Amino acid sequence: MSSGPAIRVVDEGAVRRLVLCRPEAYNTITPELRDQLGAALDAADRDADVRVVLLSAEGPAFCAGFGLDWSTASQARIEGDRVWDTVADVQMIGRFGTTFAKLHEISKPTVAAVQGWCVAGGTDMVLNADLIVAGEAARFGYPPARVWGVPEAPWLWVARLGLERAKRYLFTGDELTATEAAEVGMILECVPDELLHQRSTDLAQRIACVPLNQLQMIKWMLNDVARHQYQPETSRLLGFIFDGVARHTQEGLDFVARAQEVGWREAVRERDRPFGDYGERGPSGRGSGKRVGAEPPPRDG
Repeated sequence: MSSGPAIRVVDEGAVRRLVLCRPEAYNTITPELRDQLGAALDAADRDADVRVVLLSAEGPAFCAGFGLDWSTASQARIEGDRVWDTVADVQMIGRFGTTFAKLHEISKPTVAAVQGWCVAGGTDMVLNADLIVAGEAARFGYPPARVWGVPEAPWLWVARLGLERAKRYLFTGDELTATEAAEVGMILECVPDELLHQRSTDLAQRIACVPLNQLQMIKWMLNDVARHQYQPETSRLLGFIFDGVARHTQEGLDFVARAQEVGWREAVRERDRPFGDYGERGPSGRGSGKRVGAEPPPRDG
């Protein structure tokens, strides 16, 4: 875990930018990031001068998921010598899921600008944003669906991709390029990498031209449709429960044992190697089986 800030807050007129600022760690999710993000979203929602929240990140990755180092240690502390406690596990992971849900639930529009890796827990976070713009080198996916995890908010996958495509990508854990994500409706649009900052900023500023009360009424109305159609709270609860189950199946326990033997990075590579993606290469060169560009760090769901 990092001792420095995980979130930097910058006001740009009526747009409040929240920047994930641990690029050296690929902005992996920690309790500090969770708490700082939750506090920043609450503060933005209370501030009458803020009309739009823009979430962005520094470095080669938007978010490479949960940090495996602290998260596995946290699980061990919760369980100790006890058998797996479903309630304690739900309470632990639920603190993250309910924080990420604030991107969907606060009364003001939220826009996310994604570059590089946005996988596993990174998708648990970003898919809650109202609108997502990604650079063409961005990659999305949920590799822990192969072993040791499930999405914390399954409804977001169905709402964005449709039921059949959500099954296709979660049955395999396969990645989506930014272009593919835009084509299937997972994100709003894919833009050239060098235009990501400007395009996402322009969109947030354009939305901020609308009176705040209008934006809030529209978001409340549309979110009510989602609430009746997808039941987000129930979906999240099932996601929390089954995420814990997935970490305690025999296959999940075997994965942890293998990681303790060879290290998390190698265990993740072994999991993903048959699919020729993620840890087998960088965020470009689909299907090559070679690592290209920045190597993704260890991650989980």
